[in-house]
Amino acid sequence: MDIRQIHIPVSLERCIELLEPALSGPEAVLVDATLGMAGHAEAFLTRFPQLRLIGIDRDTDALRIAGERLAPFADRIELVHAVYDEITDVLDRLATPRVSGFLFDLGVSSLQLDRADRGFAYAQDAPLDMRMDQTTGITAADAVATLTADELASIFRRFGDEKLAPRYARAIVDARSNAPIETSGQLVDILQKATPAALMNAGHPAKRVFQALRIHVNEELAVLHRAIPQALKATRVGGRVVVLSYQSLEDRIVKAEFAEVTTDGTPAGVPVGIAALAPTFRLLTRGAELASDEEKAANPRATPVRIRAVERVRDAA
Repeated sequence: MDIRQIHIPVSLERCIELLEPALSGPEAVLVDATLGMAGHAEAFLTRFPQLRLIGIDRDTDALRIAGERLAPFADRIELVHAVYDEITDVLDRLATPRVSGFLFDLGVSSLQLDRADRGFAYAQDAPLDMRMDQTTGITAADAVATLTADELASIFRRFGDEKLAPRYARAIVDARSNAPIETSGQLVDILQKATPAALMNAGHPAKRVFQALRIHVNEELAVLHRAIPQALKATRVGGRVVVLSYQSLEDRIVKAEFAEVTTDGTPAGVPVGIAALAPTFRLLTRGAELASDEEKAANPRATPVRIRAVERVRDAA
């Protein structure tokens, strides 16, 4: 397997451009909070020869591949098996309370999508797993076997914006009363049979359900809610945080967290800004940046990306 052929880092040059001012110093530390197959990490370590990198990932397969890929930089890296809402604990263990930059490349990785046996892809029949960390937690099969129709419908609506959520949830509960739903192929078949004929050409019926189950199984939005404030707190003055999101629910969380630290807290009507309530960060992007048309053509996985970035301008009072 040629990792560089199957995994093209999304918006790599833009990520480097945004983080470069924070990483050029002799003691710069970058936390790649979603290491994956280390495409971004390898580029940063190559571009910044003094950079130290801390790579975090919950996927043991990804950590193994990243370790092999980053072997030439072994003296400048620390790879950690953890979920990225454990940033504070990881930095404490490494005696590194403040860092120069954070990079979050959210969502499912190329490795997880391309490995049929992981169960993330609705186009491939495989055990219905969907865990990013296969060493712990419930699987998607556990979820469809135990949750009520109302609970499943709620997950499909909240995390997939699925308009047929109640219909699909009832179909799953009816089907599992006859036989366990253990593979992605079984689930796809159930969803296709439950889809009205008039909607069969409106996109694959499993797309939103699979996304919703994946987010639920891995607690992705809850993890992100906890992780961003930890990253912001651990960023030194002049340090930067860059986040690549791939769906609106993620981007909404990032936008809200960034707005909180970049907004002046001085009450309306007060003629002079209160220094202690001044923003601790400044926005580096105007809204959410998109990939260029050229990148989308070369790397289709960049099509939905939304990029946001901030820089710490002062410590909190």
